[in-house]
Formats: sequence, structure tokens, C-alpha cells
Amino acid sequence: MELTDALTDAPMGVLTGARWRTATRSSNNGGDCVEVADNLPGRVLVRDSKDRDGGTLSFAPAAWRAFVGQAQAVPQL
Repeated sequence: MELTDALTDAPMGVLTGARWRTATRSSNNGGDCVEVADNLPGRVLVRDSKDRDGGTLSFAPAAWRAFVGQAQAVPQL
């Protein structure tokens, strides 16, 4: 799968080297789960575990850490 930057349409590289893992807060009940690949240099990839061939989001590592930090700060319902 070839990823291109949505703003510049520049290629961002092939994702075949991505090692995907299920998010630690995901459950096995077929619910809303994401998979994360953080082994590629300079980016963290996120995709829907129910649609692995669908879209993939790419974040700078610092932006991903900020997002996760904010998500962890929100009280659980």
C-alpha cells in the first residue's frame, strides 16, 4: 500500500514494513478498535481493525503522544 500526503500528494513510502498491534484499550467484542504501527521512522500509523484495507492515518510521533496523553487524561465513563 502506498501512502500519499493528503495536502501535497507526495508519496510517504510503502507501508509493508508496518508492524501492527491492537490498541491496549480494545476489547474482543467486535467493537470499535484501532490498530497502531509505531515502528516506522518519523510516523505513527493508525487504522480501523475492522477495515484493514481501508484508510490509514499517519501522525508525527510527537502529535500521537500528545493525542494519547490527552485521551488518557479524560475520565472513563
